[in-house]
Amino acid sequence: MKIYITGVAGFLGSHLADSMLADGHEVVGCDTLIGGYLDNVNKGVRFEEFDCLDLERLSKSVKGCDVVYHTACLAYEGLSVFSPSIVCQNTMQISVNAMVAAIRAGSKRFVLCSSMARYGYQPITPFTEDMVCKPLDPYGISKFASEEILRVLAKTHGIELVIAVPHNIVGIRQKYDDPFRNVASIMINLMLQGRQPVIYGDGSQVRCFSDVDDDILLLNRMSTFNVADQVINIGPDKGEISILELANKISKIIDFDLNPIFVEDRPLEVKHATCSANKARKLLNHDSNTPLEVTLEKMVNWISSRGTCNFDYHLPVEIMNKLTPKTWSQKLF
Repeated sequence: MKIYITGVAGFLGSHLADSMLADGHEVVGCDTLIGGYLDNVNKGVRFEEFDCLDLERLSKSVKGCDVVYHTACLAYEGLSVFSPSIVCQNTMQISVNAMVAAIRAGSKRFVLCSSMARYGYQPITPFTEDMVCKPLDPYGISKFASEEILRVLAKTHGIELVIAVPHNIVGIRQKYDDPFRNVASIMINLMLQGRQPVIYGDGSQVRCFSDVDDDILLLNRMSTFNVADQVINIGPDKGEISILELANKISKIIDFDLNPIFVEDRPLEVKHATCSANKARKLLNHDSNTPLEVTLEKMVNWISSRGTCNFDYHLPVEIMNKLTPKTWSQKLF
């Protein structure tokens, strides 16, 4: 098959491209390089650098592709409260553009990478796909709105839609000089420089982290398995860990004397957010099994070999007021 991947230089997109190429598929993809690295892109990918906001360029690029994976996004949940314009435009609008391009190309299936932010606050965890979505922030609302629009377009124009909900995926190639997201990568980059990590609130926020290699197999299978019209969580529901505990695990791997800097909570952050993996086990016949310590060691080794670096405040903070996290307003990273 001929596979198209938006965001192919990003963390998720580049690993997906590797998986598809290994299976013998032809892979085409685009990226703006805002959220990824050029050296993430496999040499076997026919790569084009442009923005998915350019509908005509995207439509031309997707032509002839059987399956379209939409992984591109400014996936900045916390930042979306303070930069809603750029985040919403590069979440919902580019999702619509990617679907229009796929329909124009006559593609058979479209796989949307949504987000756990779609669920918002729920009284019960882990989150299951049948829950009523209550997104709290502009990013989560944009992701869920994208799903709703794409459902209408898919049904009307006869293209299969699968909605993947990746959550807290970590591993090598994740952007680690980004001050706005990727908590594990941020902590590793800081500690390798001998700097203390910054933690929002008291660090009691609970998540389940999963290795990217476990989750890419699930995404790969979404291109061929009988899962059209399904919403499927991608990630583990075992091994809950707090952000403070995550910092401790990383510090032990690096042999770093941990003394975190605590700052105020980020507005609208969900404290306990984990997703059920039962549907993925049932429909995609796979479970996430890589221990978090193994993944973190790989990340430490990869960042060490690639080289630590200063953080790049590469996106505008559109709203600066007393609620804006000091990590951004004062550039603490």
